[in-house]
Amino acid sequence: TFAHRSTRNGSMHACGHDGHTVMLLSAARHLAASRNFDGTVHLIFQPAEEGLGGATSMLSDGLFQRFPCDAVFGMHNMTGLPVGKFSIRPGPRMAGGAFFDITITGRGAHGARPHLSVDPVFIACQITTALQGIISRNVDAAEAAVLSVTRISGGDAYNVIPETAVIGGTVRAFNPDTMKLIEANMRRVAKGVAEGFGATVSMDFRLQFVPLVNHAAETTFIADAAASIVGEENVDRDRALVMASEDFGFLLEACPGAFIFIGNAGADGTGSSPVHTPTYDFNDDALPLGAALYVKLAETRLARTA
Repeated sequence: TFAHRSTRNGSMHACGHDGHTVMLLSAARHLAASRNFDGTVHLIFQPAEEGLGGATSMLSDGLFQRFPCDAVFGMHNMTGLPVGKFSIRPGPRMAGGAFFDITITGRGAHGARPHLSVDPVFIACQITTALQGIISRNVDAAEAAVLSVTRISGGDAYNVIPETAVIGGTVRAFNPDTMKLIEANMRRVAKGVAEGFGATVSMDFRLQFVPLVNHAAETTFIADAAASIVGEENVDRDRALVMASEDFGFLLEACPGAFIFIGNAGADGTGSSPVHTPTYDFNDDALPLGAALYVKLAETRLARTA
C-alpha cells in the first residue's frame, strides 16, 4: 500500500494512512465475526488528519456524545522502527503544531532598477534568517520547540521585483505557553525587519494541533496488549518525544486514551524512509500486527465474564 497526496510543486504527502485504515477494517471484520467481547466497540476512521481539522470536526459533530467511549486508542506507523516492535510513552508524546504565513508588502520595480523598489523577496530572506534566532534566543533551552520556514513565494517573472512575497512554515512545541511565546516573537521580528527596510507585514498564525498527551492507565493497557502479541522485549514503553504532531491529541483531550507507534521498517531496511517523502513506503507486514492489537484491546477491555 502507498498513501500520498501530490501538490503542484511536485512534493508529496506520504504517511501510510491507507495502511492504518486497513488495520482497523481488518480488526472490524474479525470482531464482527467472532463477537468475542461483551460491550460496544466504536471504530473511528479519522478524516483530514494532516492539519485540516478532522479531529475537531468530529468532536464538533458530537463524536463522543453520539458514540460514548470509556477510552480511545490510536496507532501510527513509525519509519525506522522494525516491524514487530511498538513504541509509546505516558504523558506528552507528540508536539502541538501551528502553520503560519507571513506576507511582506513592499514596492515593485523593474529587476534592473532595484533602487526604485522596496524588495519584498529580499526582505523575506532577511525575516527567514532572523526567525531562526527565536528558538535559540527566546525559548528556554529546556523546552523542545521547532520553527521551520518551508516555503517562500514571490513574483512570477525573472526581470520584475514583485510587490509582495509570502513566507510559510510550521512551529512545533509541547508547552502551549511556549507556542504563544514563539508566535509573539515571530510577530515582533517580522514587523521589525520589514519596517526596517521600509515594508509592511502581516502574519496569519494558525494553531492546528494540540500536544498529544497519553493517559497513564491507558498507556500501560495498550503497551501490555502489544507485549502479549510481540513480547515485552519488543515494546518500548519510554520512547523519546516526537516533534511531529497528530490531531488525535484533540481526542485525548476529550477522552482517556493512548496513541502507540507500530514498526514499519523491514529487516532489509525497507520502510525506513521518512514519512512525507517521495521514497516513503508502507510495509504491508505491519498490517496483521496492527489489526491484532486493535482486536486484543477490544477483547481484553471488554472481556466476557461468563
